[in-house]
Amino acid sequence: MNVTVEKTGATSFKVTVKGAASTTHAVTVSPEYWKKLTGGRVPAERLVEKSFEFLLERESNSSILRSFDLPVVQRYFPEYERTIVGMLEDSP
Repeated sequence: MNVTVEKTGATSFKVTVKGAASTTHAVTVSPEYWKKLTGGRVPAERLVEKSFEFLLERESNSSILRSFDLPVVQRYFPEYERTIVGMLEDSP
């Protein structure tokens, strides 16, 4: 799967996932949530990209909500916040 993240506003992003079926998603990330997960060390685009990698390990791109606020992921996957911090630390 190929994930492309494009910033569309101060807190909004368009995510395109190309795979067997291509999907487009609108994601919002508040500055507070971005800072909570990244400590300000990683661009918000990278957080969104890694979040989609996390989601794609657990479900198909066609199952991912088309529009959501990033904290919603934690509701579906309680391990999200803990896991995403580790994924961001492990990535270059």
